[in-house]
Amino acid sequence: MEPLLVALDEEDPLASPLAAALGAERAQMNRRSFPDGESYLRYDSSPAGRSVILLCSLDRPDSKFLPLAFAAATARELGATSVGLVAPYLAYMRQDRRFQPGEAVTSTCFAGLVSREVDWLVTVDPHLHRHHSLAEIYSVPAVTLHAAPLLAAWIRDNVERPLLIGPDSESAQWVSAVAGAAPHVVLEKVRHGDRDVEISIPHVERWSGYTPVLVDDIVSSGRTLIETLGHLRRAGLAPAVCVAVHGIFAGAAYRELLAAGASRVVTTNTLCHESNEIDVVPLLAEGVRRLDAG
Repeated sequence: MEPLLVALDEEDPLASPLAAALGAERAQMNRRSFPDGESYLRYDSSPAGRSVILLCSLDRPDSKFLPLAFAAATARELGATSVGLVAPYLAYMRQDRRFQPGEAVTSTCFAGLVSREVDWLVTVDPHLHRHHSLAEIYSVPAVTLHAAPLLAAWIRDNVERPLLIGPDSESAQWVSAVAGAAPHVVLEKVRHGDRDVEISIPHVERWSGYTPVLVDDIVSSGRTLIETLGHLRRAGLAPAVCVAVHGIFAGAAYRELLAAGASRVVTTNTLCHESNEIDVVPLLAEGVRRLDAG
């Protein structure tokens, strides 16, 4: 029997193309909120005897997790053979250790909650920092997909003479993965005091004929990219293109990036935004197939 794809957000633009790519039926679900804020959920498509694929990008996760848990538990109660989660963006990866006494290590807490609700997880480029893989905190099979080849292809097709730039040393490995044969540099920080930090571009004179491309995995506040755009402009380089996997764009971050001198801001469609130009649906479908869902 064909799998059932359930989009927690009925207007999620990934839902129909992902269902088509997987040969899945897109579920009909009735979701609303009671006046007191509690969630109501009803499956109009039966999960009985079928694998259920929940689609939910977990940006701003606090309001999304309970409906996700209700959808997973109800599918299982109604006879689903398995329940998996496709979360193009995976939240709660930042707090991966206790920095101050008494703090919650939310990456581990959230992983435990998700692992209790679903049988498997597919996501794109989670922000792994101190964890080497999701298997360290998730107890269910978890496939991590990498969008670097998609970003590299977009840059190759859309930017003439690109110079890929990492804003700091932590971005070196990521920028290198996207760059391929294209030149790439990582900005150098020289600290003159607690509040006096100078950012320099190695051999800046070499790159006058190139288009700077700032590459990052997540854009939230955008402050690092905005600061970097200013340094590139003062160094006399051409206006930069910003390319990222996940565009959260907290507050007015997107407009601020454009105002700071970005000629273009481009993201994948892991999160729905006007900057989406790179499609991850084939990548997500590949990840689901790898787990043999359905």
